[in-house]
Amino acid sequence: MFTTAFLQYRGKGPMRHEEALLEEGLTRRGIPIRHYTAKRIERRQLPLGPDVFIAGDMDAMHGAMRQLGISVPEPDDYPETLRSFLRRRVWKSTLGEVEKAVESGSCPPVFVKPARRRKSFTGAVCYSERDFAAFGYVSRRQPVWCSELVTWRAEYRVYVIDRRIVSVDHYDGDASLALDLDMVTAAIGEYRTAPSAYGIDFGVLDSGATALVEANDGYALGAYTIRADEYTDLISRRWAELLDTAGL
Repeated sequence: MFTTAFLQYRGKGPMRHEEALLEEGLTRRGIPIRHYTAKRIERRQLPLGPDVFIAGDMDAMHGAMRQLGISVPEPDDYPETLRSFLRRRVWKSTLGEVEKAVESGSCPPVFVKPARRRKSFTGAVCYSERDFAAFGYVSRRQPVWCSELVTWRAEYRVYVIDRRIVSVDHYDGDASLALDLDMVTAAIGEYRTAPSAYGIDFGVLDSGATALVEANDGYALGAYTIRADEYTDLISRRWAELLDTAGL
């Protein structure tokens, strides 16, 4: 059980939506809340331990993990066991390799995004060599995910705790187009390497079929319309699991 919670806050203006939800949820649980800045986590000034909950952006959470000796999880955007739910071709390459393929015409237009935790550029659709110029001096040796282009008519984030769906949030496209929840449930059942709490995005294609967009770990997960209590349950469940992996 957590006895203290640290929430990231830059010190002025409104809190991020995610931390505001957590503040609401933690307050209802009676857990004392303290705020911290990115600079304090960089300087290891927080008294972190097995009974302390912490939440913040990706950089802050990685800093907390390093302080506690927790191995930062490798991203698993497209789990191997869920490949059949993608309904499109997705493959790994390097930025340079896919750039050459598009320039030579051996690869059709493609969606490209970084495959590493630290994102050096924002994912984008590349139609020609001119689109790669926007990546500037990003190393062409950088691993990237490439995805065949499809048309998403609606996109949703599904929040999962211990294989149980706790919220389904629409975040893009036509909200009147519903997901095939039977397919979503089947995918969750197949995701055997999943963390205890995570978000997994699905969309409705122009064919009407439901397909996997990508999976997202739960320790620094963006929130849409999920309620405060469910979001707090999810983030705290995942942090507790990470503490357990380090024997804390």
